[in-house]
Amino acid sequence: MCGVPDLDDVLDAVGPRLRELRRQRGATLAQLSEDTGISVSTLSRLESGQRRPTLELLLPLARAHQVPLDELVGAPETGDPRVRLKPITRHGATFIPLTRRPGGLQAYKLVLPPRWGGEPGEQRSHEGWEWLYVLSGRLRLLLGDTDVVLTAGEVAEFDTHVPHWMGNPEDRPAEVLALYGPQGERIHVRAAPAGR
Repeated sequence: MCGVPDLDDVLDAVGPRLRELRRQRGATLAQLSEDTGISVSTLSRLESGQRRPTLELLLPLARAHQVPLDELVGAPETGDPRVRLKPITRHGATFIPLTRRPGGLQAYKLVLPPRWGGEPGEQRSHEGWEWLYVLSGRLRLLLGDTDVVLTAGEVAEFDTHVPHWMGNPEDRPAEVLALYGPQGERIHVRAAPAGR
């Protein structure tokens, strides 16, 4: 893999790093042996690269040198863990992706502008389940014959085979956390009213 250091290269660099840390502390191999319980000959072989480091050897050495194990082995940085995906605007609402794994559960923060959705429109259905958590503002949810207004801190979960519609009934934006699987991303299909 590009950018991933070779394991042999990482392990080969441990010996010189151990020697340098010991010298910076002004410690002898005998003193380090006394501090760690590792024999002088093993320490010498580790520093010269004649012995491969193991976790059982590295843990007491990290403690003795007072450094994190990652620093001792020169572990590569894991990188920036923040998710920085671009917001998507659909029908005036902003969808901010919070996950980046393809497939499986997807999370979005929805920012619904004031009066988004207008008057309740045609209810639609699709495969899957939706889970909605109102972060701020209010969210009106029509779910079949049920009409509810969710406020901050309230949650709704429902089978999306049930015809549904949602909108923001307020004069201020609403923020909603939405979770759903890949089936929830399919195009909504119209739910035919009973009797047609």
